[in-house]
Amino acid sequence: MTAILGISAYYHDSAAALMVDGQIVAAAQEERFTRKKHDANFPANAVAFCLRHAGLRMSDLDLAGFYEKPLVKFERLLETYLAFAPAGFGSFVKAMPVWIREKLFMRGNLRKQLKGYRRRIIFPEHHEAHAASAFFPSPFEEAAILTLDGVGEYATASFGHGRGNKITLTHELRFPHSVGLLYSAFTYFCGFRVNSGEYKLMGLAPYGRPVYAKQILDEIVDLKDDGSIRLNLSYFNYCTGLTMTSRKFDRLFGGPARKAESRLTQREMDIAASIQQVTEEIMLKAARHVHAQTGLKNLCLAGGVALNCVANGRLLREGPFGRIWVQPAAGDAGGALGTAMFIWHQLLDKPRQPQPTDSQYGSLLGPAFDERDIRRFLDEKGAKYRFFEDEQALCDHVADQMAGEKVVGWVSGRMEFGPRALGGRSIIGDARSTKMQSVMNLKIKFRESFRPFAPSCLEERVSDYFEMKPADAGPYMLLVAPVRQNRRKDVAAQLEKLEGIDKLAVIRSDVPAITHVDFSARVQTVDEKRHGRYYRLVKAFEKKTGCPVIINTSFNIRGEPIVCSPQDAYRCFLATNMDVLVLERFVLAREDQPQAKKIEVDEYLAKFELD
Repeated sequence: MTAILGISAYYHDSAAALMVDGQIVAAAQEERFTRKKHDANFPANAVAFCLRHAGLRMSDLDLAGFYEKPLVKFERLLETYLAFAPAGFGSFVKAMPVWIREKLFMRGNLRKQLKGYRRRIIFPEHHEAHAASAFFPSPFEEAAILTLDGVGEYATASFGHGRGNKITLTHELRFPHSVGLLYSAFTYFCGFRVNSGEYKLMGLAPYGRPVYAKQILDEIVDLKDDGSIRLNLSYFNYCTGLTMTSRKFDRLFGGPARKAESRLTQREMDIAASIQQVTEEIMLKAARHVHAQTGLKNLCLAGGVALNCVANGRLLREGPFGRIWVQPAAGDAGGALGTAMFIWHQLLDKPRQPQPTDSQYGSLLGPAFDERDIRRFLDEKGAKYRFFEDEQALCDHVADQMAGEKVVGWVSGRMEFGPRALGGRSIIGDARSTKMQSVMNLKIKFRESFRPFAPSCLEERVSDYFEMKPADAGPYMLLVAPVRQNRRKDVAAQLEKLEGIDKLAVIRSDVPAITHVDFSARVQTVDEKRHGRYYRLVKAFEKKTGCPVIINTSFNIRGEPIVCSPQDAYRCFLATNMDVLVLERFVLAREDQPQAKKIEVDEYLAKFELD
């Protein structure tokens, strides 16, 4: 037996992943255990879970790896400060103590954390870890690889190819020129938190018009035909300062950055639409160049930019590749998995056998919980529940609740690895409801009303509702596709007269709760092999309503990570206006709970500091 542990940590989204004899056994982000969103600390809880799940001790591990080379990253940091000196002294003074205390002597720090582990610690490059996470679990024997993120050591993007059990990266784009940092700068300017709010910017874009796109390409970004970019650094402050953008950036867009939690204006919506369009053009040019260079028909994507599912959808529709596979944990968390796979295949030269779907098991790689422990917990809390011996009866009951426009919290099986809820820790509801998007956003999630929800659709019915083939769809919610024309309402003239958030009130399709204002949806397909009970639930809903589509959003409230345990789920259930909670085969109705009370939105906002 060969057991390999991969670790990512100390920037954001720390995680651990474990492979045993070439199989992905477990993977999880640290935030799910600590309840600290984007937790960057050493993933002690995630490591402990991975070992516990496999029945191993630390001393049983054969190899461990960390997802980047800290000394090379430190070299880049020093080079940057020296290049811009004396500017950036304040940032330098703030960064150095953290580096000297935690990051510079990483090997020693990791050994202190991995108590009982006495063997080698391996440090692949950051983009090697991303590339490994993209190709090795993919269904392809060979494929082009494209990685795009903020920055690793020096690289901000790379491309190459994977064949069999080896990856080769041939080209890279280097800091400070970065698609990820470009998008994050606009995220910051629009008042959202960097490394957290980029998906909000993507969701805001359809409410605006790309009126600034030409300005961005003329003034800020020099976009080459091969998809590489050169940034005009006078508009940015991330090399030397404590903010992302400069005062020159403010002047270009008619004023300072939006303050967090202040009212969104048409300016922010138009800026979001503009940078989204520019990012899509960058990714399309890069993909076409990679295709021309490699001559391969399939593409694997990873890095934080690969979580831009709108751009991914356009890449699939308009790009040169026949098929695309995106790592579900494409950001830094996925670097832990990539590190473990890199060690097994690339360094140990172990064979690889691609699977027809992929080798990531629906990314359901986190902990599951025993029903005996769930019953004990609910009894201790005095919760009122109904237990279903028969699974079909459970699915029929929950389908009835959703069809009655009830909002359901769903905990079933193993927790997801990556930023998306995929049917393990989800809040679900009726996609046909005309009020469900606003109800879920404001009364359940306590977040901005403009945020779209994703559909879970039976894999065999996806082409009936969305403009995509089943082979192009997937279980990871990483591709946006148009809702089919015959599902849409004829409201183009009505939408044309409206600006911004006012568009939200228009009923756009016969599944309005998951149809964004541009008639798109971030599609997740559900199949019986990977999803089991969740598939059977959607099937029961289809049988009752004729509709094979439900809403699927992450089981959390704004400002918190997705729930992990039944305890997390129960607390979230009572802290919101959720109607029903399902913990495996236990069903709790809100109206039956003596502890439950109606939560006012203002009451919630007063309790929590939100970004």
